[in-house]
Amino acid sequence: MTSITRNLPWFIRDLGISIVGKKCYTSLIENLDIGDVECIKYSISKGLGIGIVVGGSIVKVPQLLLIVRAQSARGLSLPAYILETLSYAITLEYAYRNEFPFSTYGENLFLTIQNVLITILIILYAPRVASTDKTANAVIASLGMLVFFLGCSLIPLPMLAVLQLTTLPLSLFSKIPQIQQNYRAQSTGQLSAFAVLSQVLGCAARLFTTATEVGDSIVAAGFALALVLNLVLGAQLWMYWGRDDVEAPAAVTEKVKARASPAPAASTTSTSVPAYKPEPASWQRAATPPPSSPSLGGRKWARKVD
Repeated sequence: MTSITRNLPWFIRDLGISIVGKKCYTSLIENLDIGDVECIKYSISKGLGIGIVVGGSIVKVPQLLLIVRAQSARGLSLPAYILETLSYAITLEYAYRNEFPFSTYGENLFLTIQNVLITILIILYAPRVASTDKTANAVIASLGMLVFFLGCSLIPLPMLAVLQLTTLPLSLFSKIPQIQQNYRAQSTGQLSAFAVLSQVLGCAARLFTTATEVGDSIVAAGFALALVLNLVLGAQLWMYWGRDDVEAPAAVTEKVKARASPAPAASTTSTSVPAYKPEPASWQRAATPPPSSPSLGGRKWARKVD
């Protein structure tokens, strides 16, 4: 068997070496040494990393399509996406400046781009805002994020390490507004289940790849916190699945009371009952002249006698 694996075409050999390195390629592919635990863990980490990068390039496309099709960003928190975008950008720049393998952070590039687009769409589809104001806000937000990205690429590396520490509270505060909004509305609105599930799996895999290939505790702590918060969002998706936005409890209570209360019945006391009048005595009936006909103007007529 080794005679085959040692004579694979050059393009397969070069691809394998570029992914797992010459040492692990020789051990696992050419020599078929399945007892090399270190190379097996490294190869699994590389495979997961490449899968995450490829998945990260499309993970938020369903969220973008949901917003565009519905022409609404209902249920999505603007502060949450702004803070999440900043966190992705800092992690991307920190990993790039420290020359980490691209397979350990590449998805941050695609997630940052997709988050910028989602943030702009949230602004453009904001309710009760004039169209000119929406456009101006979208332009300002885009320019602000661009300036921030350029600033991260210019600051010294020690300061960038401090910024990487801030991704921990950024991750926390980027998810809390979305979690609170879901809880208040008892609905997840246009939040994409595919995006949340992919982020849960991606964060779990990133903990493994970071520990195997990078060993940076700051980056690992960020992924661990993001995993916990994405699990909370996943639990909310499960609990509120199929629900639409609900009204405030007070308004719902008033509507339920209004529907439950019967229509007011007609009051029996308001019906006019004719008062009792005693029948006149016989002598009164005889003395009372017959009523005159109203159509004849009250005049009396007698039979004409010839």
